[in-house]
Amino acid sequence: MKKRHAVVGVLAILSVITFLDRMAIAVTGPAIQKELSITPDQWGWVLGAYVIAYAVFEVPSGAMGDRHGYRRELTRITVWWSFFTAITALCRNFWQLAGARFMFGLGAAGAYPNITGVLYRWLPARERARGQGTIWAASRFGGALAPLLLVPLEAVFGWRVVFIALGVIGLVWALIWRFWYHDRPADQPGITPEEVAEIGDDGNGGHSGTPWRKLLALPQLWLIAAAYFFYAFGAWFFFNWFPIWMVQSAGFTIAEMGLYGSIPFLLGVLGNIVGGVLCDRTAQRIGVRRAYSLIAFFCLTITAALLVAMSVVDNRFAIVLLAGAAFGVMDLMLPAAWAMCMAIGGRFGGTASGVMNTAGNFGGFICTVAIGYILAATGNFDLPLQGVAAMVFIAAILFVLIDCTKGLDDKLAPLVAPAVG
Repeated sequence: MKKRHAVVGVLAILSVITFLDRMAIAVTGPAIQKELSITPDQWGWVLGAYVIAYAVFEVPSGAMGDRHGYRRELTRITVWWSFFTAITALCRNFWQLAGARFMFGLGAAGAYPNITGVLYRWLPARERARGQGTIWAASRFGGALAPLLLVPLEAVFGWRVVFIALGVIGLVWALIWRFWYHDRPADQPGITPEEVAEIGDDGNGGHSGTPWRKLLALPQLWLIAAAYFFYAFGAWFFFNWFPIWMVQSAGFTIAEMGLYGSIPFLLGVLGNIVGGVLCDRTAQRIGVRRAYSLIAFFCLTITAALLVAMSVVDNRFAIVLLAGAAFGVMDLMLPAAWAMCMAIGGRFGGTASGVMNTAGNFGGFICTVAIGYILAATGNFDLPLQGVAAMVFIAAILFVLIDCTKGLDDKLAPLVAPAVG
């Protein structure tokens, strides 16, 4: 196995852990709400506390990785969030739980921007969309594992043990990363000169401060940030509210939620893998600008239609089918979105993707809290789901306008236009 593929594999494991930790609060939500007497609007703030904290520290954490190195920054991130994941087990009321989730979000922020920075330095340009597809597929696998593993664990040991176990797993990963990974591919033990040459100059470059003025002056960066803001309404509905929606609106039992709630994330695994390959192959035929934008547009338009359909059907089999299709198709565009942002940010992809993901987390925060208030006021789950569909369609329109070749990556020239001959 080539060393760069091993690096992607270790990062994929982190992506699984990230989503297990992120989804734990949603999967154990019904039990926590009951034990701590938390109302729907308060629960919206518990979920939203993580999202807003994640958004606040996203850009600084991405910039620290670009400046100081991803070995150091991903170690810090994982230790921090694992500690506060475990601390969640000690919470006894709404305020403690919201505070623990806020601190968890501060620590988890920057994980994916720093992963993006690693991929930019470790992968040749032709492999970057597939690399992003692997990372996001792993995240969805973590999301699928969450109900399958955590619901039985909670049933036997209680929800508090769930958070302690996840915290320990994260700390073990951080130790492995700190002592195995090197920021410069040429410094990685066992790597061959041939692979270093394959990776190219970007993989051997050092770290430096972010050129903020130059980066923030890019119109395409702000356009993709806006697109990701609206896209995130769809993603965060599934991350935070979907398990509760299944139980309280669609009539699934907790055990059924644990089984069927994994289906959208399993299809998300497939969507990300296919999406990564599709992006790279389509880019070779029609150029990265058209390939990435069109894939994002069509996937999100279809997702919006599926979410509307999901809000009006009553059959539980149809709900599972539509939810799985909506999330799977939505995730098909994720490698395209992150590959676009890597191209826009170039060597400073960690910071650029931090800007994009910050916007997404603000969208996720608004979505998460707003759904809580809508449910508290109306008890109607259909209305917020239709609103989420509208936001996703706006994202589709914005993505088609983005030209990722107008960024800081000067290595895209061979991929801008279709090959001739």
